[in-house]
Amino acid sequence: MDSAVPPPPREPRPRRRDRHGRGMRGPVAPPQVPLSASRSEVFGDLVQDSVERLERRWPQLADVDFAVLEVPRAGGAQSGWNDEAVPLGALIVAGEGNPARIVVYRRPVEIRTKSRDERALLIHEIVVEQVAELLGLAPESVDPRYGQD
Repeated sequence: MDSAVPPPPREPRPRRRDRHGRGMRGPVAPPQVPLSASRSEVFGDLVQDSVERLERRWPQLADVDFAVLEVPRAGGAQSGWNDEAVPLGALIVAGEGNPARIVVYRRPVEIRTKSRDERALLIHEIVVEQVAELLGLAPESVDPRYGQD
């Protein structure tokens, strides 16, 4: 009785070109750019950098929550702003069992800036202004370089 032995499986050929003949695609991003960092994560990192810069000088900021939200809540007249003056940040004072909170709004900041450096400067100004309001100080006393960049 002859038993038919199936032929050994063929090794797949390495692909040298895609099916349209243009060759393999290059890398999606240069090696120095992290692929996993989204725009919102990069924005959050810029806020965190600014907070860390201020915490060295003002250790009491460790008790303050810093947050990033996409946009301010709608409510124009009730919230004290209109279409021409969208807030870039907000201070929520401490309440019963809740720490003070400083919020930076990502989309309005991104719309007003063109580069990462501009965004970092604007974020730092927003954080300094909100911290100054929280502490009851002038922004220049919170960060002596405020407004000089």
